[in-house]
Amino acid sequence: MKFYLLVFVLSCLAGRGWANGGEACHVMRGLVSRIAPAYADRFRFELTADTVERFTVRSEGRRIVITGRSAIAMAVGLNHYLRRYCLTEVSWRRINPIVLPRELPRVSRTMTGRARVAERFFLNYCTFGYTMPWWRWADWERLIDWMALNGVTMPLAITGTEAVWQRVWRREGLTAHHLARFFTGPAHLPWHRMLNINGWQGPLPQSWIDGQADLQRRILQREREFGMRPVLPAFNGSVPLDYKRLHPEARITEVGQWGGFGQAYRTYFLSPTDPRFGKLQKSFLDEQRRMFGTDHLYCLDSFNEVQPPSWSPDTLCMLARHIHASLDKADPQSVWVQMGWLFYNDRKHWTPDVIRAYLSGIPKDRALLLDYYIDHTELWRLTESFYGRPYIACVLGNFGGNTMLQGDVGKVSSRLDAAIAQDGNMAGVGATMEGFGVNPDFYAFVFDKAWDCGTTDRDWLCRMADRHVGFASAAGRTAWQVLFDRIMPSYVNESGTVVCARPSFEARYLNTTYPAELLGVWKMLLDIDSDKREHLYDVVNVGRQVLGDFFAFERDGLHRAYLSQRSDSVDYYARRMDKMLDDLDRLLACSEEFSLRKWIEDARGFGATAAEKDYYERNARTLITVWGDSRQLTDYANRTWAGLVSSYYKQRWHIFTAHVRRAVRLKQPLDAKACDKEIEAFERRWIEPEITKIVFPKACKAVRQTAREIYDSWFGTARQAPLPRMSPPLE
Repeated sequence: MKFYLLVFVLSCLAGRGWANGGEACHVMRGLVSRIAPAYADRFRFELTADTVERFTVRSEGRRIVITGRSAIAMAVGLNHYLRRYCLTEVSWRRINPIVLPRELPRVSRTMTGRARVAERFFLNYCTFGYTMPWWRWADWERLIDWMALNGVTMPLAITGTEAVWQRVWRREGLTAHHLARFFTGPAHLPWHRMLNINGWQGPLPQSWIDGQADLQRRILQREREFGMRPVLPAFNGSVPLDYKRLHPEARITEVGQWGGFGQAYRTYFLSPTDPRFGKLQKSFLDEQRRMFGTDHLYCLDSFNEVQPPSWSPDTLCMLARHIHASLDKADPQSVWVQMGWLFYNDRKHWTPDVIRAYLSGIPKDRALLLDYYIDHTELWRLTESFYGRPYIACVLGNFGGNTMLQGDVGKVSSRLDAAIAQDGNMAGVGATMEGFGVNPDFYAFVFDKAWDCGTTDRDWLCRMADRHVGFASAAGRTAWQVLFDRIMPSYVNESGTVVCARPSFEARYLNTTYPAELLGVWKMLLDIDSDKREHLYDVVNVGRQVLGDFFAFERDGLHRAYLSQRSDSVDYYARRMDKMLDDLDRLLACSEEFSLRKWIEDARGFGATAAEKDYYERNARTLITVWGDSRQLTDYANRTWAGLVSSYYKQRWHIFTAHVRRAVRLKQPLDAKACDKEIEAFERRWIEPEITKIVFPKACKAVRQTAREIYDSWFGTARQAPLPRMSPPLE
């Protein structure tokens, strides 16, 4: 087992450009020039010949000297210095400025760090839809810098895939007309690439296809400069319907229904046993190599949330063997990176024995498994560590880009420690969030677990709290301990508050089991005298969660009033619900990170004509609301954003309360079907920019004042729940 892991790790290290110390140090100087240009001459970088991945940080005169065996190791060292000594957080979003102290603090004692694992994987197919579809190079440049600072070695890189396929399919005899029915709109491309849907909100503009290919070249160049090995896609068997028509004799089957989509959007799977599979695999990988190069890591999943042609273990083994053979013929150095989500998502069929049979078709030294969701289920424990194949323990944490304060830090910490400690084939750690969500520190914590820097989880939390506030703050530390220990674990697996749920009296409670403690945390944050960006973000973020949670209580008050048939009480709660949603929208407008306007404007920015701008906006609106052509995925990608609350969620609840008021006034039962029908009609109108114009709230700069006004108006007389005491602050 160790032999196969060693082979994999050595193959990874061989691909990194670490030999040339001048290049690595040049890359690091470029990083500093982007994130701290005023201090570019104050840092010196030195490449070492260490046999293990480590860094050191020390002071020499006025300079900070950082050493490491790679650019990534030095970047991690730089990040530790910035966070610990400068209290500076480099955000993964470019809209957030990087603020450093006027003078760089000296390092009192040499800092050291050593990697506990060889690899750090990052991103999820879904992230390219829920977070990144409208990103430009400036957005990616910041994220890649963040990845380097956090030690990422294996980023998923699937931007621009359609440009490769367009060339391949044209050589196969397909025209632009055929492909117009194949590619989806930009925000839905991840699910097209995963063999889930075809053609939804297409055709894809040629300008988009060309522009994304150019963007991918820049992404890959920068990632490789840091020594990262991007994971590129491979052919998974997805073919256009028109390819099936051109080759009626081919072994092509219609894939089962996914996500409630209708027949027009079904996908088609070419059997790996068909000779055309290997031919297309080679055509695709050869073209991709010409356009983008390769690091020989390929993410390939033929059965993501869809059923394979057969559940027979022998058949699955055969399919995997043929898929691997196609990769091997196209690239003899290829490593098949297999997402583990399919094994978790359909555990009824993907039993340990079936997984064993499937994986047995892939040589142990040519596979890398992503244990996708260890924060919920540790597949490595159920599969004898994936039956000897190297794997990366990944934390998912966010679904659909939902804006929920969630994540069980304690559980994740212990599970990562256990996976790293097992003496076997564990190759690394990773973060596989579907969307970035609202808790970047949770994922920074995951990547920090990949390094041994002599600190405890409690040290990490206290220092993170201090960075957010800008100074050592007992109140800030206490607030964050409550969030990490009590509040965030209670939200795990939830997708949003009742605000974002389809209006009804039965809408699920998606709020914390500790609302009084959450309210207490918000009060503590409001009382801290700090205008640091991270702290103001926390004030908005926690307040947003508070209002979202307490909205459920207002909805329940409306329900009680309806049951008692008291018209005055129904009107009272309906007005309160309206006001709370107005206040929530006003609070969200205090932070650009909670902005529907930015999502829409970024999407429209890709259009060259009014029609194209509307096309992109329609696609952007659709994903975060109704998602597809049925109600199965409606609200899956919900998020509490300024403008989305006022123009969408509030209007849905207003329709609902109007029906409740009418029912009580007429002394009739609530006609839930009629209400639901009206809401659905509103939703379909809302996604059309030509029909529904959005009035965005005015951006608010007085964050603490606005938050305090909202807190006082709703909870000014509320008693703060007792909060647990923390041990004394770190010295």
